[in-house]
Amino acid sequence: MAHSVHPKAFRIKGMEDWSIRTFNGKKMAQQLEEDFLIREFLKKKLADSSVANIEIEHSANKMNIIIYTAKPGFIIGRGGEGIEKLKEMVQKMITHIRVTKKKKGPKGYPEKSSSLQKEKKEIKIEIREIKNPWVSAALVGQMVAQQIEKRVPFRKVLKGAIEKVMGNKEVKGVKIEVSGRLNGVEIARREWLRQGRLPRQTLRADIDYAQAQAYCTYGVIGIKVWIYKGEKFE
Repeated sequence: MAHSVHPKAFRIKGMEDWSIRTFNGKKMAQQLEEDFLIREFLKKKLADSSVANIEIEHSANKMNIIIYTAKPGFIIGRGGEGIEKLKEMVQKMITHIRVTKKKKGPKGYPEKSSSLQKEKKEIKIEIREIKNPWVSAALVGQMVAQQIEKRVPFRKVLKGAIEKVMGNKEVKGVKIEVSGRLNGVEIARREWLRQGRLPRQTLRADIDYAQAQAYCTYGVIGIKVWIYKGEKFE
């Protein structure tokens, strides 16, 4: 039986980096849980803003949230109003998580609100624009999902997406896979289309990988996208 490995995890520290970068000693588990909840919240909040990835970096008294998007204007808003609102939401969410968990002090008593205030970090949100969305696997997956939700035949969607992706010079190969009750049939199955090279077992291969879901009336359609952009040498 084959052993499947996530393409990004396979290349961590070689080609890729962690999405959450922090080290907090004894409080690492609590901080990591908060970071995952923040990322999920932002992905839902910015679902219509073409967000490809969200990274979080921590320092001593600062939290930097990096958002990669194809529509930076939608997030920034007029005069940066959108970013300020996001900062307030994230700060309220962190406070809510810590209060609801009823964090215990060293003697087993609930920790005072003043100690929670001391732990507050300065939040910075950085927006990075993705100029070409057809080179990002996450954005291609989102576009495929949107078309499938509109009941466009899946083969037509896959062929159109692959043509647009392969139209970029930096892309050497692409594969898109969909699975579920395709076109509303009773029996679920898996279908995929591929064009160009895709050396998934080569560590120096620069492969962008992402998953997406299309929520249809007849069920959820899973989508996987691989985009090969050549080899990288140190």
